[in-house]
Amino acid sequence: MMRTAELINYHEETNDAASAPEMAATPANDQGKVIAEQTAGQTSPGHGVWQNLADSAGRNIGSAVLALISIALFIGAWYLAVKYRVDFYVRFTNIPAPLDVFKEMVDLSKNDSFYQNMLISLRRILLGFGIAVVFGVALGLVIGHYRLARQLMSPILEILRPIPAIAWVPIAIMLWPTNEGSIVFITFLGSFFPILLSTVHGVTSVDPVLIRAARSLGAKEPALLRQVILPAALPQIFNGLSVGMGVAWVSLIAAEMISGQYGIGYFTWEAYSLIQYSDIVIGMIVIGFLGLACSTAIRWIGRMSMPWANQNGGSKA
Repeated sequence: MMRTAELINYHEETNDAASAPEMAATPANDQGKVIAEQTAGQTSPGHGVWQNLADSAGRNIGSAVLALISIALFIGAWYLAVKYRVDFYVRFTNIPAPLDVFKEMVDLSKNDSFYQNMLISLRRILLGFGIAVVFGVALGLVIGHYRLARQLMSPILEILRPIPAIAWVPIAIMLWPTNEGSIVFITFLGSFFPILLSTVHGVTSVDPVLIRAARSLGAKEPALLRQVILPAALPQIFNGLSVGMGVAWVSLIAAEMISGQYGIGYFTWEAYSLIQYSDIVIGMIVIGFLGLACSTAIRWIGRMSMPWANQNGGSKA
């Protein structure tokens, strides 16, 4: 303990002695500047925390104001186009006004079947997307890490990948005994390939030095995949999850419009069949907000799962 204390004292005295000539050689008028520069980063931790919170709050408020302005401009353009019956390549003659849509939304908010359609669509999207995450990430890790698996599986996957999910609807109806199973299957297909490709890209982009270092330290293949490759590939994986969620909603709505009996996609198509134009717009708005909520949840989970990627300007999901 005495030896350690002596070393610490000697280090401090040496630093003081080294800085003393600099201060002595500095003119009196400039010594205050030197002292201010030396103590600039020595503020209390609490001050730094409050400053960070203030900066974050300022950025959030600014983003919220810009978002409200953009929404207000969109609604204003919509209102003017409907009011003056714009008919120049695009026709607004049958498009409902924002106020009409708002009144219809208030009426629908009292209808339990409207909420039931939303919940059914959410259940389908979570089930299909969840299955796609499990299979897409697992298969992507194997294909990206093992050359034999890549050579064996890539050809058939590349043949199936360009086929739109909506083109699978007739086959899905024949494959699955219920409409519910076929719709979930279409939703799964829509999100599976973006997740798979992003995972493969993330795995193949891992620094080989990390893999060699882990193997030299005795890491076996399961530990290597779980503790080295998966964390390194997570930013790319979460990018794929965000893209996959958007494609999953597109596939779900199309499947509900074609073969569904419930869901927000079926609600929107039924409104068109019954010439209820306000309900069409409401269905589109609900789809947009539900998709936004799902994408926001993915980004939040990504930030919680990858704290190291959010520091020093790292990538964010």
